[in-house]
Amino acid sequence: MNRASSPACIFLALLGVCFALLGLAGTAVSAPSPDEQEARAILFEIDDLWRATSSQGTVRMQVTTANYTRTLRMEIWSKGKDKSLVRIVSPLKEKDTASLKTGNTMYTYLPKTDRTIRLTSSMMMSSWMGSHFTNDDLVKESRLADDYDPRITFRGKREGREIIEFTLLPHQDAAVVWGRIVMTVTAQGHLPLLATYYDEDGVLARTIYFSEVKKMGGRLLPAVLKVVPTDKPGEYTELVYETMRFDLDLPESLFSLLELRRR
Repeated sequence: MNRASSPACIFLALLGVCFALLGLAGTAVSAPSPDEQEARAILFEIDDLWRATSSQGTVRMQVTTANYTRTLRMEIWSKGKDKSLVRIVSPLKEKDTASLKTGNTMYTYLPKTDRTIRLTSSMMMSSWMGSHFTNDDLVKESRLADDYDPRITFRGKREGREIIEFTLLPHQDAAVVWGRIVMTVTAQGHLPLLATYYDEDGVLARTIYFSEVKKMGGRLLPAVLKVVPTDKPGEYTELVYETMRFDLDLPESLFSLLELRRR
C-alpha cells in the first residue's frame, strides 16, 4: 500500500489503501463492545472500497525521490481479496512489466529479459517499481481485517470535519511489519482521509493521504492516494485512479502465469 495498500487496491491501495469478523484467540472470549463492532465494520468497508467482488481500472503513479521523478501508467485487475494483476502500459521502456498476486505469493514479469520471478520473503520489503510502496504492500492488500484488531480512539470534529479515528493493533500471531496503524475516516460514509503507519518501536514510518473523492464505477472513493515516508523529506509516491469498474465477470485464467507473461 504495509495495505497501504497495493496498486490493485494499493492501489492503492496502498494504502491499499487497499482491506469474516476477526477471529479472537482463546476458548473463553467476551462479546465485543458496540465500539469494537463498529470499528470492525468500518475496517471491512475500507478493505472493500477499491476492490468489491472484482475490479478493473487504470492508475497513474508518480514517484518523486531526491534523485528523480518518474510517472507510470498501469492497468489493474482484482478478484476477491487474494488475486490481483498489475500491468504497466507506459512509459515504453517499462511497458508490459507486470506483477501477479495469488494468495500470499507474488510474481514479477520482466519483458526485457523474458523472465518471471517468484519473490522470496527477503524481497518482500523491497521497493515496488521504484516507488515508496513495497512488494509486501501488494501481497498484504485488502487483508487489514485479517491481521489487525481495530479500536475507535477518537470521534468528533477535527479541522471543521466530523471524523472517526481508530487504531489498528496487530494480532499476536500476525505476520506483519507495522506495530500500529492509525486511520482517520469521515463520520459519514467512512471514506478514508489519513493513515499513519508506525514501526514496532512506535516510530512513525509513513503517512498516506487520501483526497479528491469522486464517483467511479458507481461508488464514491478517494481518487488520489499519496504516501509520504517519514525518513525521506520531500519524497512521495502518488497514485491517481483514472478509471475504475467493479463487480465484473473476470475469468480465473486472467490471474495466471500465462497471462502475466502476455504482451
